[in-house]
Amino acid sequence: MRKITLLFIILFVSLQISAQEKLLTLEDVVFNSYSKLAPERINQLSPIPNTDKYSFVEKIDDEDFLMLGSVTEKESKKLLGLNDLNVILGKINEEELTRISRITWIDKNHFNFWSKQKLFRVNTENLSIQFLNSISENASNIRTAGDNKTTAFTIDNNLYLAVSETDLRKLTDNGDGIISGQSVHRNEFGINKGIFFSPDSKLLAYYHKDETMVTQYPLVEMGSTPAELKNIRYPMAGQTSEYVKIAVYNIETKNTVWLNTGEPADQYLTAVTWSPDSKFIFVAHLNRDQDHLRLIKYNALTGEKIKTLFEEKDDEFVEPENPLIFLPENNEKFLWFSERDGWNHLYLYDVEGNMINQVTKGKWVVLSFVGFDETGKNIFITATKDSPLETHLYKVSLQTSEIKRLTKPGYNHSIDKFDGKDLFVDTYQNMETPRIIDVLSADGESKKNLLNSANPLTEFKLGKTEINTIKADDGTDLYSRTIYPPDFDESKKYPVIFYVYGGPHAQLIKNSFPYGRYDFWFHYMAQNGYIIFTLDNRGSANRGLEFEQATFGRLGTVEVQDQLAGLNYLKTKNYVDAERVGVFGWSYGGFMTTSLMLRTADAFKVGVGGGAVIDWKFYEIMYTERYMDTPQKNPEGYEESSLLNYVDNLNGKLLLVHGTSDPTVVWQNTLEFAKKAANLNKPLDYFPYVGHGHGVGGKDVLHLYTKISQYFFDNL
Repeated sequence: MRKITLLFIILFVSLQISAQEKLLTLEDVVFNSYSKLAPERINQLSPIPNTDKYSFVEKIDDEDFLMLGSVTEKESKKLLGLNDLNVILGKINEEELTRISRITWIDKNHFNFWSKQKLFRVNTENLSIQFLNSISENASNIRTAGDNKTTAFTIDNNLYLAVSETDLRKLTDNGDGIISGQSVHRNEFGINKGIFFSPDSKLLAYYHKDETMVTQYPLVEMGSTPAELKNIRYPMAGQTSEYVKIAVYNIETKNTVWLNTGEPADQYLTAVTWSPDSKFIFVAHLNRDQDHLRLIKYNALTGEKIKTLFEEKDDEFVEPENPLIFLPENNEKFLWFSERDGWNHLYLYDVEGNMINQVTKGKWVVLSFVGFDETGKNIFITATKDSPLETHLYKVSLQTSEIKRLTKPGYNHSIDKFDGKDLFVDTYQNMETPRIIDVLSADGESKKNLLNSANPLTEFKLGKTEINTIKADDGTDLYSRTIYPPDFDESKKYPVIFYVYGGPHAQLIKNSFPYGRYDFWFHYMAQNGYIIFTLDNRGSANRGLEFEQATFGRLGTVEVQDQLAGLNYLKTKNYVDAERVGVFGWSYGGFMTTSLMLRTADAFKVGVGGGAVIDWKFYEIMYTERYMDTPQKNPEGYEESSLLNYVDNLNGKLLLVHGTSDPTVVWQNTLEFAKKAANLNKPLDYFPYVGHGHGVGGKDVLHLYTKISQYFFDNL
């Protein structure tokens, strides 16, 4: 009996070991990281308004079914299948679907969905369907009003409104360089749309952008003979910016008024918010220097300014990124996000501009507003109060600021609220846990577990990952992550690859499960004998205003110092080969990669930079001037940060890659660097990805990752 037991144990252990011997391939990295090797998910999980129920899509016997689940019931049930949906579509002579489209619940018995350019509503009680509206075939920037029917969209530079199938209106007639209904200011300041319906669905506010005065920048499009020139409007730092206004269209009267936003014309207009009664519009005005904000209230029917509610100023920059949040059923009070005390927090105001109280406070940041409780006296937020490495859900009293964490410590949490109910979909994970989804109560109690994802990487041989704290030269805590080779041996010497981003609005170090191409590439390279190291330097996100503004006016200086602090930490480890250190990054990370290769006295032997900013005067106004001012005001800062001034320091191996049609970091950056390298007879390696933008997509991604990997294999 003992022999049988021993044999069983040996067999079991052998199977476990062999199951973890598989190595990642570049095909896994490129093609499987978001599919086969991603954690399990629930398809189209959607809470149903004013209920404790939710829906999701599940494939059963090769057919998609819309499933209905309840927090109080263990089992889910079929609500309708794809075949059912196609039958009722056939009754109104509409085309069949090949899958269940993404749905929007209207109430407990009705949901809307788009099929191509048509909007439908399904009654789940009697399985009937209603055609609601249609839009043009080439529509984009599609927004549907609160009535869940009226829809605005853009075609090219113009704005259209579909009130019904028989009432389609063209609201603008713009020429070249004039754009309506689209995002403005290059998507800075939290802006991601250009269409804003009033709560009563009777008025439509929209951005109107005049960029005729903005310099046209040439992109060369390959694929024809000869190649074609495509010009884009690209306002580089210090140059003329676009002019933005806000119009309000009355759907009933068909009249348009303009908000009297005044001068100067090149100000930034953001945080566009309707009052709940649809009478007023609030707009945050930010000057071009981005150091002075004014929140202004407008009459929506006349466009006239009513009042400046308050102002915010900062010696470096003010960065509004969120609209106003009105209290439930209250036209008089709202919440406002601000970093005025050095940390991103919420403040309660009335519509006359009087601050009632600071709702959240402390040396941590509010990441998002999740919702109000059913009483309207408490709010739910996600924040970093417990740790900068973790996101948690908190309940906060509007009156007393009493705060309570609702989610489990030791995890990163992503939260969606049930509309009308104090329930939450809590999706969470950490470095060891791929994905768990629970339904939480307002007291933090788990009401139901919806998913425990299996670990998709169990069969792979992965090295240890650890997070450490390193001190910057001023004593600031910097968080880093180290990924070790699977058969790590402290008695050996290993080369190190830094992965770096380092810029604003990004945080790389969190207590999170590896997911996506970059994470999989890290483990692929670790399996090939490299230690992978990443550090969030000063200037990166979610550590407070002082941490973020430390790089102001001198991009690429403080960040390099912090990365060197990481390198000095690694040099204290006997297993690190300090003569074989490389670095890779994209976009701001490309700028950082090139900076580290040129500004650290050859501390880095090999670098690969993708889509790199080389000189900030070649980058766009909104982002660059926030962190650098203009070249006219800060010539010393631009001179110091320009990597063209350090090309002669290049002694290691540097590969730059760039999309030739990049509209974000224009190709000129890399070309200017290549030109300077040729002038100085410096050996630069360079590869253009023809026709690609700021990233590389499609089948060329495999070539990209192969090239990056091989460059380190050959040179590090």
